Amino acid sequence: MAVDPLIELRDVNKHFGQLHVLKDIDLTVGRGEVVVVIGPSGSGKSTLCRAVNGLEDVESGTILIDGRPLPPEGRELARLRADVGMVFQSFNLFAHRTVLSNVALGPVKVRGRAKADAERRARELLDRVGLADQADKYPAQLSGGQQQRVAIARALAMDPKVMLFDEPTSALDPEMINEVLEVMQGLAAEGMTMIVVTHEMGFARSAANRVVFMADGRIVEDRSPDDFFTRPESDRAKDFLSKILKH
Repeated sequence: MAVDPLIELRDVNKHFGQLHVLKDIDLTVGRGEVVVVIGPSGSGKSTLCRAVNGLEDVESGTILIDGRPLPPEGRELARLRADVGMVFQSFNLFAHRTVLSNVALGPVKVRGRAKADAERRARELLDRVGLADQADKYPAQLSGGQQQRVAIARALAMDPKVMLFDEPTSALDPEMINEVLEVMQGLAAEGMTMIVVTHEMGFARSAANRVVFMADGRIVEDRSPDDFFTRPESDRAKDFLSKILKH
């Protein structure tokens, strides 16, 4: 059990029609922990990630963030969601706003910060993700890897308690993947609490405190990266690893 739980899922279930996508999920993520969620396509990884900040509602079970249950909707949910940064596969940047404006917008609109303060902080965060010189450009002028780093800076601008990454590199060309993973490695090293759904096994090995392996809507294994990659217990995990580690 995590010493200081920041995120707790207790007996969470979710269906899409007849499909049971999350089955009795129990997961606790401690403050400062990096949990990487891996597994075959369709195993429920992204749904799990989206359930944590209320983008997917769940039919049963409880989701707690920092000891508070996820509210069903409305202003309370928006407030809690502001504490949960989310980075998606697609960058979801506003095309008609500059990079700087993309990063500064949330703190002004949601947190009520002064525009000048928000922009100063946005410049600091762009510097942190290696894009200080791109502040006045528009998203279409950036590479995919740069856009994803802007999306990370935008999520960080809200000062979230936890960052969720849903396959943040899967839409990127191979040469851009590392520049995004390096930013994520830096966040992990600084103690940011993170849940990362990814196919990047190198990142899972080096940055994760725990690897959660999902298959068919269930958590099959939840172990240290070293244990999971060298001594998987379940046949599902052994099969999965044998397929991906050959490449």
